[in-house]
Amino acid sequence: MKEETNSRKQFSESLKCLQSFIESNPFVKIELAIDWMSQSIANGNKIISCGNGGSMCDAMHFAEELSGRYRNDRPSLAAISISDPSHLTCVANDYGFEFIFSRFVEGIGKEGDVLLGISTSGNSQNVINAVEKAKEKGMKTIVLTGKNGGKLSQLADLEIRAPYSEYADRAQEIHIKIIHALIMGIEKNLGF
Repeated sequence: MKEETNSRKQFSESLKCLQSFIESNPFVKIELAIDWMSQSIANGNKIISCGNGGSMCDAMHFAEELSGRYRNDRPSLAAISISDPSHLTCVANDYGFEFIFSRFVEGIGKEGDVLLGISTSGNSQNVINAVEKAKEKGMKTIVLTGKNGGKLSQLADLEIRAPYSEYADRAQEIHIKIIHALIMGIEKNLGF
């Protein structure tokens, strides 16, 4: 049998990770996250999302699919990612990088809102601080993690964890599938 090419191997490893995730039966947690987010929006509140690097891109993607459009036309839904460069650099410069998300939550978050934090390690201090601040404000906190879940696994109200992988990209592949499931579920729950 011919040896697997590197690119084919990447897809095979990704498929194994996805199969492992499905076998872990994360669907009760995903449905609970959908319910919390849908209720928040239905009650006139919002979802705030955050993450670093690729996870920031995922946080932005999540928010823009809700405030913009996912698959079909519908009203804009209240979601925002913490990704404004002027906010991030101001807070990082004045207070420290570990506070870039929590300062935003402190100023914009309110009881009834939901925070979606994304960290492939589960140990990003700025996401941890955001979750702590959100909980102080009476917000529900949901995190997408990887590896062993890190500190966020015990801190957030709800953790959805990608299967263990040495590299962040495998967790990110699972996270984007979760994000799309969340968006579709929110739309369905809200009648769109």
